[in-house]
Amino acid sequence: MCLTALCCCQCRIPVETGAGRALPACGRHLHLSLFVLCCVPPKAMHSGKLQTGLLVAGYFIYLLVGAAVFQALERTAEKQEKMAAAQMKEAFLQNFTHLTVAEVEQFMKNLTEAIQNGVYPVGNESQIEDSNWDFSNSFFFAGTVVSTIGYGTLRPKTAGGQIFCVFFALFGIPLNIVFLHRVGKMLSLLCKKLGKFLYEKGMRKKKIKFLTLLFFLATGILVFLCLPSLFFQKTEGWSYSEGIYFAFITLSTIGFGDYVVGKQPGRNYFSYYRTLVAIWILFGLAWIALLFNLLTTVLEDTEKIIVKDIHQIGKPSI
Repeated sequence: MCLTALCCCQCRIPVETGAGRALPACGRHLHLSLFVLCCVPPKAMHSGKLQTGLLVAGYFIYLLVGAAVFQALERTAEKQEKMAAAQMKEAFLQNFTHLTVAEVEQFMKNLTEAIQNGVYPVGNESQIEDSNWDFSNSFFFAGTVVSTIGYGTLRPKTAGGQIFCVFFALFGIPLNIVFLHRVGKMLSLLCKKLGKFLYEKGMRKKKIKFLTLLFFLATGILVFLCLPSLFFQKTEGWSYSEGIYFAFITLSTIGFGDYVVGKQPGRNYFSYYRTLVAIWILFGLAWIALLFNLLTTVLEDTEKIIVKDIHQIGKPSI
């Protein structure tokens, strides 16, 4: 079990396998799992670190290139759409006292469509230069594509942007799965170190498993849910419960789109705010994926115990 596996050390003494046999000392790195003890060659460990570094670098380069392409394809079209919305607003303000009911309804329809497309015709004309497709927002969008969150509040509207999005997702989603799997292994390192420490203290295997899982759960909730929610409370003006709600809905990839960062009209966000949030999402996805796997394992183990107990009850007593 990768998540609760103990840390690696040098194999200098025979190792009890739990099946009445002992493995001879071999000098290799010892992978002390909660369930299986096995020796891992040092070269394999160094190779794994190199592969992880290359994967992380390649993954972020892929997102950066995707963000640059989305920005190039969509920014000009968005600016034209904002100018059209501003002209529509100006025409309404100059003639609203003379408009018919049908014309007012048409204005409301156009206004609703503009808002759905991410264009908010409020404020002065200088806001036309504020783009939803600057590099930070484009990077955020690229992250939501490969992670399949898909809020729906920002989406490509040009033919080129839509076609590129299809191919970007086609290769990006599998890459994201591989990335999350590797990051999950990185996140389990703290649990491995804790498990090794407890193992050396002579603690029982079941207790080590419980404590490492508890540490993983508590640390993840603090780092990926509780602290980010405080940050969103201050930056977005949400309540703390809304921040918790947004964090979980996002990391679980449900992505309703009712709460999205960096989209509150009238609020000033610091540069690359959404880029920072995108990085939080990417690492948070790895943690919550491991959490869901753990819960699945717990439910399956519980089911086996219940079935075993039922069979024991059904056996005739001798």
